[in-house]
Amino acid sequence: MTVSDFFVYLRAAFKFTLFTINQTPVTLASLVLFLGVFLGFLLLAKGLTRLLVRRLLVRFHVEEGIQYNLERIIRYSVAIIGAIVAFQFIGIDLSGLAVIFGLLSVGVGFGLQNVTSNFVAGLILLFERPISVGDRVVVGDTEGDVVDINMRSTTIRSIDNIAIIVPNSEFIANQVTNWSFGDKKVRLNIEVGVSYNSNLDTVLQSIREVADQNKNILSDPEPAVHLVSFEDSSWNMSLRCWISNPKRHREVRSEINCALVRKFREKGIEIPFPQRDLHLRSAVTLPVGKVAQE
Repeated sequence: MTVSDFFVYLRAAFKFTLFTINQTPVTLASLVLFLGVFLGFLLLAKGLTRLLVRRLLVRFHVEEGIQYNLERIIRYSVAIIGAIVAFQFIGIDLSGLAVIFGLLSVGVGFGLQNVTSNFVAGLILLFERPISVGDRVVVGDTEGDVVDINMRSTTIRSIDNIAIIVPNSEFIANQVTNWSFGDKKVRLNIEVGVSYNSNLDTVLQSIREVADQNKNILSDPEPAVHLVSFEDSSWNMSLRCWISNPKRHREVRSEINCALVRKFREKGIEIPFPQRDLHLRSAVTLPVGKVAQE
C-alpha cells in the first residue's frame, strides 16, 4: 500500500459516520474538531482567569473570596460558551443544549439526584456567596477555614489541619455558622466567678485592665464588664469584648483567661470553687431498758 492509499483510507476513516444527532451525522473528524475547539476554550478560560483575576484583582487588593468566585464564574462561563461553539462546528445548532440537559435528566433518573443537588448548590454558593474561600465556618461539630469551593463539594481545612470534604447541599439545607460573613468583628463573652469577700470595684477595675492590656481586643466597640448573676459561692462576672480576627477567638479567650488568673492573684481576688458544708450531729443514747419496760 502506497502513501497515497494510506491517506485515502485515513480520509475515509475520518469521514465515516459514527452516529447521528438530530439528523446530523457525527464523524471522527467532527469529534476531533469538537474536542479541539472545546479544549481551546478551556485554555482560553485558564488564561483569562490568570490575567484578569490573579493579576488585575490582586493588584487592586480585592477580597480573596471575590477573586475565587470571579475566577470560577469566568472559567465555567467560557467553558459553556466553548461547548456551544464546538457544537456549531460539528453542525449541531443550539438545540444541542437540549441534548445536554436531556443527558442530565437521564442521569438523575439513574440515581444522580444527589450529584445534581450538589451541583445546583455549588452554583448558589458561587453567586449568592453565603460562604467564601478564607471564611472561618462551623459545620456540625467541625470548625475550620474554607479552602476550595467546587461544583460538587467544598473543602474545609479544620483547626487540626485536617481536610474535610463537605457536599455543597449541606451548606444550603442545614445551618452553617460563618464567623467571617459580612462584618468580621466578633464579640467574646468571657465569664469568671469571684468570691463574695472580694471588693467589687477592684474586681471591675482588674477585669477592665486585662481587656485594655490585650492588643487583640478592640477599643471600638470598647470592652464592657458586667455582674451577670449571684451564685451560691460567687459573683459571676462577664467580660464582653470585640476582636477583629474571628479565626483567633480561641487564642484570645485563652490569653484573657490566663491574664485574669494572674491579675486576680496580684490583687488578692479569690476565684472560689463550689463548696458544701456538712454538719454532723452526735448520736443520742436512748435508755433501751426503760423503753422496753414502757
